[in-house]
Amino acid sequence: MTDRQFDAIIIGAGHNGLVTGAYLARSGRRVLVLEATEQPGGAAVTQEFFEGFSVSAVSHLLYNLHPTIIQDLKLREHGLSFCATDLATVALSADGNHIRIEDEVVSGAISPVDAEKYREFHAQMKRFSKLLTRTIERRPPGLTNNDLSDKLAMAQLAWHLRQLGKTEMRELLRVGAINIHDVLEENFDSELLKGAIGIDAVLGSHAGPRSPNTVLTYLYRNMGRAFGYSGPALTEGGMGSVSNALASAATSLGAEIRTGCYVEEILTKSNGVTGVKTSDGELIYSDTVISNADPKKTFAELVGYPNLDTEFARQIHNIRTRGNAAKLHLALDALPQFTGLDADQTGSRLVIAPDLTYIENAFNHAKYGEMSGSPILEISIPSVHDKNLSPDGKHVLSAIIQYAPVDLRDGWSNAADSFRNRSIDLIEGYAPGIKKLILSSQLLTPLDLATQFNLSGGHWHHGELSLDQFFVLRPATGASQYTTPVGGLFICSAGCHPGGDVMGMAGKNCATAVLHERQR
Repeated sequence: MTDRQFDAIIIGAGHNGLVTGAYLARSGRRVLVLEATEQPGGAAVTQEFFEGFSVSAVSHLLYNLHPTIIQDLKLREHGLSFCATDLATVALSADGNHIRIEDEVVSGAISPVDAEKYREFHAQMKRFSKLLTRTIERRPPGLTNNDLSDKLAMAQLAWHLRQLGKTEMRELLRVGAINIHDVLEENFDSELLKGAIGIDAVLGSHAGPRSPNTVLTYLYRNMGRAFGYSGPALTEGGMGSVSNALASAATSLGAEIRTGCYVEEILTKSNGVTGVKTSDGELIYSDTVISNADPKKTFAELVGYPNLDTEFARQIHNIRTRGNAAKLHLALDALPQFTGLDADQTGSRLVIAPDLTYIENAFNHAKYGEMSGSPILEISIPSVHDKNLSPDGKHVLSAIIQYAPVDLRDGWSNAADSFRNRSIDLIEGYAPGIKKLILSSQLLTPLDLATQFNLSGGHWHHGELSLDQFFVLRPATGASQYTTPVGGLFICSAGCHPGGDVMGMAGKNCATAVLHERQR
């Protein structure tokens, strides 16, 4: 037992927890960050999976890291560097007639009409994404309180919406809650282009192109465009370098980070939190506890439903966290040759999603607890840009594979090898001979993501991004402003507004909320 007193204890050194810790430490608070695993970063870590071969374990491309956080925390001074930025997306075709998307320009096997329509579509979606970013840089307004700042925030959002103009405002309201399939069918003829856009709307979710809310998820995934990014980036040393830079920034500001320290209980009394209890029985005290664990783990396991209001517990229990994506890593003896691509293009973001029907059929399996017979893939070969990830002349391939439901009907212990081989066979169809190059392979199923990275349901967003689990409703009414019904307990994870992805705004906004509450 210890009587050490901290101004704030943060559970989980994922990127949002590290951001919260850094901002609180910068304000002069004494901060302790407790991480269950042996390295900070949560799902944004770099790991060696075969001797000499390292890869970003879960998150592998950086889309939306907010520039304010990079600047405020001086992350470049703490080691953050990029080996590739604004990556193009190549939508692979088995016959080598691919299309290439670079910002607003699409080229390759595409008609001039579709190319021009894409330019217009891209510009409109960028404007809509920019409006979405207006919601992420502060806490969501309260639904029932009488806070003046919340009223002003709602007024500002309404004003920005009105600034779109009558035509665009109506179009946003029309498409915002419908599915990406219908929007793409209205705009394009190219099946490959529609598949390339469609994968961005469903990746990481339990949804197909015909599912509602998929326009929202498409806009969310592309918010980086509003920050000035025209494509995803790769960081030198893998995604772990982002977390390492955040950890370095936090400790330089005075925060303490302890790894290998699993929190098993948030201690409470009638008037709120008193600290935490670790798995080895240590008690650490503070009247401010911030959980970077997902909401279900935070409230069901660490606090316990019996200590919560029944209605609030019901809302948390009903959060949809059905993970649907697996991660494949390959250690390769040489750079694979994709039909129709030269070596430099192999370093692009590569997607296998031939058309919208293909994606929807892949999703159909997941609806019934089955792994997809023909999955969709997002592929990165980061060693094209970062030579430190593999030995000279050799390469690593990392792919997100969907659909792979966490609650697989036949169980993942019996199906993991089959799904890995199925996915490799699929890649082989686009990169003939890649099987012969494989030195080692690793498949992380959604069940592996759940257990190894403490993600309820294996869902990397800590809950579906949908209109009923977004903004003022995320993760639940009564906890949408980073505060919770338990006095002194705050939440900062991807399960909060604005959601998942390595963005950091949930962590930054939570730190602001803590400072606001503690100054009262």
